[in-house]
Amino acid sequence: MADKFDVVVAGAGHNSLVAAAYLAKAGYRCLVLEGRDVAGGNVVTEELTLPGFRHDSCGTAHVILQDSPMMRNDELGLAGYGLEYIHPEIVCHAPFLDGSWLTQYHDIERTVEQFAKFSKKDAAAYRRMYNEYDAIKPLFDAASYTPIGFGKPVNDRLNEHPDGRKWLRRQAQSAWEIIRDNFEDDHSRCFMLWMAFQTVTPPEWPMTGRLAYSLVWGRQRWSWCIPKGGSGVLTEVLVRLIEDHGGTILTGKTVERLIVEGGRCTGVECADGSAYRVEKAVLSTIHIKHLIDMAPRQAWADDFVEGVETWQAGPTLFVQHYALKEPMTLQGDGGPITPIACAMLSTPTRALRMGYDFARGVANVEEPVLLAVSPTIGDPSQAPPGHHTLKIIGMQPYELKEGPAHWDAIKHQVAEANLNWLRRFSPNLTDDNILARVVESPLDLERRNPHNWHGSCHGGAQNAAQAAALRPAAGWAQHRMPIPGLYQTGSTTHPGGSISGGPGRNAAVVMLRDFGKSLDEVVARAGKP
Repeated sequence: MADKFDVVVAGAGHNSLVAAAYLAKAGYRCLVLEGRDVAGGNVVTEELTLPGFRHDSCGTAHVILQDSPMMRNDELGLAGYGLEYIHPEIVCHAPFLDGSWLTQYHDIERTVEQFAKFSKKDAAAYRRMYNEYDAIKPLFDAASYTPIGFGKPVNDRLNEHPDGRKWLRRQAQSAWEIIRDNFEDDHSRCFMLWMAFQTVTPPEWPMTGRLAYSLVWGRQRWSWCIPKGGSGVLTEVLVRLIEDHGGTILTGKTVERLIVEGGRCTGVECADGSAYRVEKAVLSTIHIKHLIDMAPRQAWADDFVEGVETWQAGPTLFVQHYALKEPMTLQGDGGPITPIACAMLSTPTRALRMGYDFARGVANVEEPVLLAVSPTIGDPSQAPPGHHTLKIIGMQPYELKEGPAHWDAIKHQVAEANLNWLRRFSPNLTDDNILARVVESPLDLERRNPHNWHGSCHGGAQNAAQAAALRPAAGWAQHRMPIPGLYQTGSTTHPGGSISGGPGRNAAVVMLRDFGKSLDEVVARAGKP
C-alpha cells in the first residue's frame, strides 16, 4: 500500500463512498477508512438474526436517491455494476382501528380511489398536491444537489418561478398546518402525517411544510423503492467502483485523531496506531460532535465550535428486526395482502404527541407510531425460500428522564408493545412465526454506529436551526472545515439525512473545484479505467 494518498476518507457511509467514487473517477488516489468490519455506514445489509436472513441494519427505501443527478444521469456508471431497483405496486398500506385502511399504490389513480373512500374532497386534494409539487420539485432538487454558495438559494429560485411565492409560505409552514387545511377526514390526515414524518422530523415543527408534499410524492413516483439484494448493495457497488478506479477501502480502522501540521490537516491516525498521510485533503464523515475532539480546540473557528456545541440530535428511532417463517399479512382490497411497508398512526393528534414525549423523555407505547417494512415481500432473495424478514421502526427518545442507560432495562418491554400493536393488524405474527429477533434501542443504534450520535440516524435534527447554510454551522456549510485541508460530508452537512447521496456529491463538487477540476468534467469521462 502507498505511504501517501491524494485523499483519505474517514468513515465509509454511503455519502463518503459517493464522494470517494467521484474523486477516484477523477483520478485521485483515495483511501477510505471504516471503523466497523463492513463498509456502508447506515446503508448496510447484514445477517443480523439467522444465516440467510439479510436485514437492512438501518435505511431500506432508496426513494430520495432516485431523483439525484447521480442516479438520474447515471453519472458514476452504477448501472453497469448491476445495481437494480424494485418498485412494488403496493407502496404502503395504512390500517386503521375501525377496520378500514388506505393503500397507496404505485398507480396514482388507484391511490386517489383509496382517498375517495373517505372523502372525495381529500381525493382531489391528494391529486392536486401531487401535481403542484411535481411542477416545483426541480427547484428543490437543484438546491439540494448544489453545494451551499455554489448556486442560488432555494428562496431565490422560488422567487423566479410563477408559483414560487406560494411555496415560500408553504415551506415555512408546518406539515401539520398544510395537511390539516387540505384534508378533512382523519383517515386521510393520518396517512399524510405519517408520510410527512418519514424523515424523522415532527410534522408540527415550522419549516416542515414541504414534507407534506415531498415524501408522499416520492413514494407515489418511485414506490417503496429498494435495491435488489438489499439496501447495502448500493454501498457494495460503490466500493467496487472505487477499487476499480485505484482506490482502497480498509475496515476495522477507527479514525481517532486528525494530523494537523503547520495549521493544515495532513492525515489521520487510527485507534490501532496506524497513520495515513495525504497529498491533497482529508474528507470526514465523522459526526461533528466527535470530529471536534480529534484536533486541538484552537484549531477550530469559534463560530464552528459554537455550532457544534449547540447541535441537537432531534427525534430518534427504536428498531426491531425479525426472521419470519411467513410474511406479515394484513387485510386489504380483495382480502389478505402482503405489503412491503405498513404505516401505523392511530389518530392525527397521536402524531403531534410524539414531540411532547421526546421533550419529557418518556418511552410512550400507547398506540405507538410505527413503520413495519418487509423487503423480502418485494425481493425474496433476501431470505431463505418461503421465509421473510421484518423490521419494525418506532420513534422513541434517546434522553430518557432516567438517563439513556435505562434503555437496557426497558427495551424488550417496548419492543413487545410495538409488536403487539402490529399484531392487531397482522395477527399472523405469532410467536411460532418468529424464528429470531434483534432489538435496538436509540442507545444501541449509537453503540453500533458512532455517527448515530444520541440515536439519530440522520446526523441530527433537520429543523430551521440546522438546515441548508446552517448545516453543520453558520459559515461552514460548504464542506470546507475550519482546518485547511479538511472537508466534511455525511448527514451533518447539507442537504442532511436520508439515503440521498446529496452530501457526498456536494462535497465532491467542492473538492474537485478546489483541486482545479469540475464534476462535469469527471462525469464526461466514459467507462472504467
